[in-house]
Amino acid sequence: MDLSLDLVKDILFNSKKLNIDTHLPKVDDCFAFLREFSKGKIIYGINTGFGPMAQWRIDDKELNQLQYNIIRSHSTGMGEPLPDVDVKAAMIARLGCFIQGKSGIHRDVVTLLQSFINNDIIPYVPKHGSVGASGDLVQLAHIALCLIGEGKVHYKGSWQNSIDVMNSLGLNPMQIHIREGLSVTNGTSVMTGIGMVNQFHAENLLDKAVIAAVWINEIASSYDDWMSEPLNNYRNQSGQKKIAQQMRKIAQDSKCLRKREQELYNESKQPSYFAHKVQAYYSLRCTPQILGPIYDTLMQSRTILENELNSASDNPIVDSITKNVYHGGNFHGDYISFEQDKVKIALVRLAMTAERQLNYLFHDRINGILPPFLNLGKLGLNYAMQACQFTATSTTAECQTLAMPNYVHSIPNNNDNQDIVSMGSNTAEICRQVVENTYQVMSVLFMALAQATDCLKIKSNLSSTTRKTYDEIRAITDTIIDDNELSSDLNKIEQYLKALS
Repeated sequence: MDLSLDLVKDILFNSKKLNIDTHLPKVDDCFAFLREFSKGKIIYGINTGFGPMAQWRIDDKELNQLQYNIIRSHSTGMGEPLPDVDVKAAMIARLGCFIQGKSGIHRDVVTLLQSFINNDIIPYVPKHGSVGASGDLVQLAHIALCLIGEGKVHYKGSWQNSIDVMNSLGLNPMQIHIREGLSVTNGTSVMTGIGMVNQFHAENLLDKAVIAAVWINEIASSYDDWMSEPLNNYRNQSGQKKIAQQMRKIAQDSKCLRKREQELYNESKQPSYFAHKVQAYYSLRCTPQILGPIYDTLMQSRTILENELNSASDNPIVDSITKNVYHGGNFHGDYISFEQDKVKIALVRLAMTAERQLNYLFHDRINGILPPFLNLGKLGLNYAMQACQFTATSTTAECQTLAMPNYVHSIPNNNDNQDIVSMGSNTAEICRQVVENTYQVMSVLFMALAQATDCLKIKSNLSSTTRKTYDEIRAITDTIIDDNELSSDLNKIEQYLKALS
């Protein structure tokens, strides 16, 4: 692998710089090969039109103009601009494609794109425009537009003309040599970029869900065998085993969890009714089984994204090793689209589990140990977190609506040249909305976990991990006693949960 998701994460969230100098010889070799190989041959996108227009040959004197035309004519996106982090990730993904040395482009394109990434020059890329089949043509065209100095970029907090920013940094606009216009616009890089950012947040959300699962069982003083090694190992599912292992590590120094062997497996006379539940509700004790497949899904998604990051998603593929140019469909976004639907569905399940855990904490007749809605004020006069459940429930309901697979929605277009498409960027966009929604549901849950800890006065008995989380939440929000507006506190918790550095 040339690039890793961990490296991308460091570039996006820890200000690490990207250096691809060692890959430039491959880029040079491919460019030199294509320059010679293309003489006297008909090669798509070099001396033909694009898409259904490929049947028309382009005169030699118009070849450069052809490459500019694909950029300008396809800059047709609409809607709000994509978040800066998604666009930066998309540029990294495009660079990952180029350094494979299969695109036939001049090294100046690669070094310019690297400069955009390292200097946080973020092209204006509208949300809508890609069907994810010839890659993300429209959205990548907006990136290419900025590379030739004709678009807007977000730089140092404001939108500026791309050419002005490049001039201030001593950067020259992208020049056309053979096929640079098509190569920059043709590939899966936007859906991959958004998918990578989704991946980082999805993994973070899962980590937080594991902490929440232990914490809520501490609050319920559950028997701890639901996460035991033998129990979870006897079900031969790797994700479940991994999640249970993580839970045992978190819970190892907890003083809240009960031992079934000590209380229920001794020979002393037992009562005919047990006030404490012999088995906790499913949303508490089935968390290894619920979060396990989510873990497996994210590991598969990580593999697919990292493979795509290090793939040539161009068309045609220029191969200086076999001395040939291959026409095909490496730009088709099915891999990313399918995985983003899986990640989206997995996160919807995570949000649903969090909402059910909230219901346990809020419902005094279910938990039997906490005041209604974790109310530490005067019942009837004060309402504590009662209305927070409305927010969590409605947001979870929206997630369930968004869970409908988008990968199956193909609409032929482009004069039926693109007769089946992946909708990859749309799928990644919907997944990103589910990520945002899940953070909001989890914010309510973490506020409730801290409040329940205060209700029971058990913070000193929590495990070191859950106690640390409690302390971090209490550093930014207070225990709820009197009724106050809670949106600002929930937003603080959301930002706390989102921190990825």
